[in-house]
Amino acid sequence: MPNYQGVWSLSEQYQAIGQQNWVGFITGGDVGVFIGGYGGHATTRGYVHISSLGDETNFGTLSTAINNCSGSGSSTRGILKKTTPNNTSISYITVAQQGDIVDFGDSSTYSSSAASLSNETRALFCGDGTGTNPTIIEYVTIATTGNALDFGDATVVIVGQSSGCGSTTRGLILGGETSPNDTNVIQYITFSSTGNASDFGDLTEAKQMIQSVSNSIRAVRGGGVGDTNVMDYVTIASTGNATDFGDLSIGRRQFMLGNCANGTRGIFAGGDGPAGDVAIIEYITIASAGNAQDFGDLTAISQSGAALSDCHGGLS
Repeated sequence: MPNYQGVWSLSEQYQAIGQQNWVGFITGGDVGVFIGGYGGHATTRGYVHISSLGDETNFGTLSTAINNCSGSGSSTRGILKKTTPNNTSISYITVAQQGDIVDFGDSSTYSSSAASLSNETRALFCGDGTGTNPTIIEYVTIATTGNALDFGDATVVIVGQSSGCGSTTRGLILGGETSPNDTNVIQYITFSSTGNASDFGDLTEAKQMIQSVSNSIRAVRGGGVGDTNVMDYVTIASTGNATDFGDLSIGRRQFMLGNCANGTRGIFAGGDGPAGDVAIIEYITIASAGNAQDFGDLTAISQSGAALSDCHGGLS
């Protein structure tokens, strides 16, 4: 007789959907996730397959609006760092399950769209919007809920809107606001070892409200204040200044923030452009310098939400 072990009937699939345990997408390093943001996406959780062009698919409704947050995570769990004033909460989602965000713990401070970065084990947050500890870097162990712990200090004051990405071993913190000016500084940390950040080099321009994506070799920064469309890149293993990569189709800032990538493509989604917020999703091929290409659209215009991937930013 045929072996039907592991094959679901349609009725079983529909039942699983009703229980919100059915994964309507393929996991394994190809899912990009977008959560919250200002505009019509504020209570939405959606996804795309990074290797396939197309619009975002809705994957659930949040119980409350989420904005001013940044995303990171592992291959199974997404971490959300909220950054609104007086909100120090850290939340998580299980990437392969529908459902609301779940409390993870707290950080010691809030920051305005803090840089979030991660490998498979640790997620880090950099910056302090209160000005109390503006060089702070904290971390959590992704698999274990709990409050953030001290990791070390940044090389420069970061009071808002930097961006983070990296490889499995080295994390990068790019740009940001140093008050009153933006910075072009790139810093790096070693995920496995707590300690202060070290100088890596400089971006081609000083910017905050940027987005960055990476695979295990290369990191690419795009956009920022002034609605710049510039993208530049660095080779993660080698310290040095950034080099021009290409252009976004529309200059903008305040993206869906977080390293949303697989090993090949990086995603730039949403943001605030010259004509207001947008629903645009664009992609780049990380290994090949060039202009961003159209990918599709978010379910609604949005900015300042969270982005992440189950490839923990292209590192699988």
